[in-house]
Amino acid sequence: MRNLYPLVPIGRLPARLRPSADRRLPVDTFVLLLLATIGLAALVPARGGAADVVSVATKVAIALLFLLYGARLSPTEAWHGLRHWRLHLMVLSVTFVVFPLLGLAARVLEPRLLTEALYAGVLFLCLVPSTVQSSIAFTSIARGNVPAAIVSATLSNMLGVVLTPLLVVALMRTTGGVRFDGSAVADIVLQLMAPFVIGQLLRPWLAGWVHRHGVLTKIVDRGSILLVVYAAFSDGVTEHIFSSVTPWRLVAVAVVCAVLLAVVLAITTAMGRIAHLDRGDAVVLLFCGSKKSLASGLPMALVLFGSATVGLIMLPLMLFHMIQLLACAAIAGRMSRVPAPG
Repeated sequence: MRNLYPLVPIGRLPARLRPSADRRLPVDTFVLLLLATIGLAALVPARGGAADVVSVATKVAIALLFLLYGARLSPTEAWHGLRHWRLHLMVLSVTFVVFPLLGLAARVLEPRLLTEALYAGVLFLCLVPSTVQSSIAFTSIARGNVPAAIVSATLSNMLGVVLTPLLVVALMRTTGGVRFDGSAVADIVLQLMAPFVIGQLLRPWLAGWVHRHGVLTKIVDRGSILLVVYAAFSDGVTEHIFSSVTPWRLVAVAVVCAVLLAVVLAITTAMGRIAHLDRGDAVVLLFCGSKKSLASGLPMALVLFGSATVGLIMLPLMLFHMIQLLACAAIAGRMSRVPAPG
């Protein structure tokens, strides 16, 4: 039976942390934490120096997460993840082909449900790359193929630096020229790949400790996502993005984003079954294929669009990001409690 790369081998977990014990915990506790984090950002957003501290803490948490992944992942497993070229092509096709086609189809919603700027925001969210940390974290929580998820998510972001601006130029009307910013690539290398490589180099000394303390990786998984959500929604509150549209428009955008996510989740599930992917790879396609990156999308939006419309264009992406985290947290939590076949 192919190794499905669970977060920590079940046999190495203390009895209180094994799946049988997990069933005693409230369902979707992480969803409640996400909602509480959003509420905290609405009531007490990070401003000024506090926002800088949150930003640094988020980067440190993400770097620590990838260092732990590097320490846990053997070179053999990493090579196995790289060899899954068919899976990576499927993820990229959903991210940069299926999503844009759905975004173009959403034009029928303008102007009855969406204003011109809000529709532009919906289309833009369909053009940005997949998330990295949350895709990998949810894949890990759901006991999917973590090495393949690392490759797929990172590859999506590396290609997205070029493909997203090209798709914006081809499919959207923008104000000003499109500029390719190499700092996005540098951020990916420094924040994600460098810690992962360091973890690989330190693996002979850290691997055993990481496996014995698997709960630490679990805490960092969830903690990094909570920090990203708090930072993003703090920015939304301080910039008054949510107050710039009527409640009816806000609800309409949220519904459109929820339907878009549901359609893509259904498509990725069907693709996995048609392609006869094993459980681990199907989990990767589900989570890496259905996500859109707020961390990559916001800087790109600031470069590609004029300051007068960038706030509204970013709003659908922010709402989609929240909805995808809530939905995928629930899905990953449920999948983690289902015994793997075989």
